[in-house]
Amino acid sequence: MATPHPVRFGVTLPQIKRTWPEARAAAEEFDRLGFDSLWVCDHLYGVPMPQLPILEAWTELAAVGAVTCRAQLGTLVTPPFFRNAAVLAKQAATLDAIAPGRVIVGLGVGWFVSEFEGYGAPFPAIGDRLLALEESCVVMKRMWTEPAVTFDGRFVQVRDVMCEPKPAERPRILVGGGGEKKLMRIAAKHADLWNNLASEQANLARKVDVLRRHCDDVGRDPAEIEVSQQCLVVVAETEGAAREAVGKAARIYGGHMGGQLEEHGIWGTPPQVIERIQRHVQLGCTHFVMELFGRDTREPARLFAETVMPAFRA
Repeated sequence: MATPHPVRFGVTLPQIKRTWPEARAAAEEFDRLGFDSLWVCDHLYGVPMPQLPILEAWTELAAVGAVTCRAQLGTLVTPPFFRNAAVLAKQAATLDAIAPGRVIVGLGVGWFVSEFEGYGAPFPAIGDRLLALEESCVVMKRMWTEPAVTFDGRFVQVRDVMCEPKPAERPRILVGGGGEKKLMRIAAKHADLWNNLASEQANLARKVDVLRRHCDDVGRDPAEIEVSQQCLVVVAETEGAAREAVGKAARIYGGHMGGQLEEHGIWGTPPQVIERIQRHVQLGCTHFVMELFGRDTREPARLFAETVMPAFRA
């Protein structure tokens, strides 16, 4: 299937049980290796246990923006109610001043209820979180492009709010999640990228079809939306080493990231990884947000950059 977007490779940064020096070293190396985007999760507690230390997403991204040169920077994903939507728009504009043209604001609805409760943030029913997500998309895009914005939504209200300095170009918005009735419709209306959850990787073909049908319904060209896939990637020089690592990864990551990895995931020797990526591209996915498997992810990143990425570069 032909796609209007080039194939891009993003990689997640060390964040849970990792120090800033580790995150910085990885970010600098991934940027040097030519990865297209760098990502952090937006959680206030370590997942799945609140006592796990974790670096806050937007603070980490700002620091990463200052020590890298080319890769785009994004969250996977920021939920409503952690931050006032207008303040988040201001944060993103500031990050754009640090890393011009490199900001992707990844948005979703959130799910880890204990971190909301622990930090005193509202965690309403899913319908309300979806509405807050859509209102946030509308207000942030307007704040980045209009002199002053007034908006009176149910969850987002601003009065003549100004956002200066504005980004040189509007940050792209990613909407992540698999809700086929409402969330993916919000993506069809507002997103520049839609991200498929790792847990839904086996259902990518159906999800892309759902997204296209929503685009038809709202009068949007689906080619305007870049499809990305959150995924665990295991790459090794030999098939034996890859199979051993896949087994370890499935045990460590469990059902969310490691489920159905052997059948539907991206793993193996470099030629096998290339083939499995091509299968995803044929389904319409062109941006891969990868969790590379390894204690020091710079090692698989180097192998991937040297042996896999060249197959997808012009």
